[in-house]
Amino acid sequence: MSNNQNTSEKFRSKIGGQALIEGIMMLGPNTGAMACRLPDGTVDLETWEENNGKGAPWYRKVPLVRGCTNFVISLKKGYKYMMRSAEKQLTDEEKKEQESSAFFTVMMYIGVIIGIVMAVGLFAVLPKWIAGMIPEVRDRRILRSLVEGIIKIAIFVAYMALVSLMKDIRRQYMYHGAEHKTIACHEAELPLTVENVRKQTRFHKRCGTSFIFIVLIVGILMMCLIPAMETWKRILVGLAMLPLIVGISYEFIRLAGNHDNLFTKILSAPGLAMQRITTREPDDSMIEIAIAALTPCIPQDKTEDKW
Repeated sequence: MSNNQNTSEKFRSKIGGQALIEGIMMLGPNTGAMACRLPDGTVDLETWEENNGKGAPWYRKVPLVRGCTNFVISLKKGYKYMMRSAEKQLTDEEKKEQESSAFFTVMMYIGVIIGIVMAVGLFAVLPKWIAGMIPEVRDRRILRSLVEGIIKIAIFVAYMALVSLMKDIRRQYMYHGAEHKTIACHEAELPLTVENVRKQTRFHKRCGTSFIFIVLIVGILMMCLIPAMETWKRILVGLAMLPLIVGISYEFIRLAGNHDNLFTKILSAPGLAMQRITTREPDDSMIEIAIAALTPCIPQDKTEDKW
């Protein structure tokens, strides 16, 4: 194990991020930042105040409750800044056309609705429907829950692998790798330079990909407690249990982020393996963007940054 890895085990940062379109968003205890590479090659940086530290509201601190609320907040911010990063890639003329077009706004919201419906259909309905169609599985509670979970995981892996074939998504996965490597450099307590960041790993236990895998695994275990029943009832029960499943999964991801033992390594292994698809090695220009986004988010008081 390298010295960098030894050092990073001593300090785990609270800062997290998300790859955007030609950019990266970082969220620190007190500050959030979005850095984007503009079409002319310059770096555009936006910062704003955050409240992810000790002063955060109670519903972002209470175990189980904080998992759901933080997840919803992350989705909302992620979508907002994904759209902003896309806007920054437009020319001035394209921006004017977009601003004057109510049709574009309507289509954007329709796209969000379609995305939600597709996600519910793929992960909540389809696996349970397929398992319910298999006579040998249908009436066996544990086996049915396992089959449903395996189908969900297969759909998720296949989807992420297929979209990675798209050029724009591959670039986003490279920015995702830059985000992880830069946070790893920060946790190794090294100066944030391109050279130092380049040496770091692009795999991170607290990544959203790992969180999704934990949600899937916890969902399998929770559904094993539900008696075998008609497919439509299992769909409704699964949706009703989702907040609890997300809450439990969030506590597991925190546990995995704070400890290195056999249990947390097993827990983190599927998500880390999946990051071989969802992250790619970035180029130096992407690392520069990640450094620009991370730097404003580092608090002066290091204790505020402790995971």
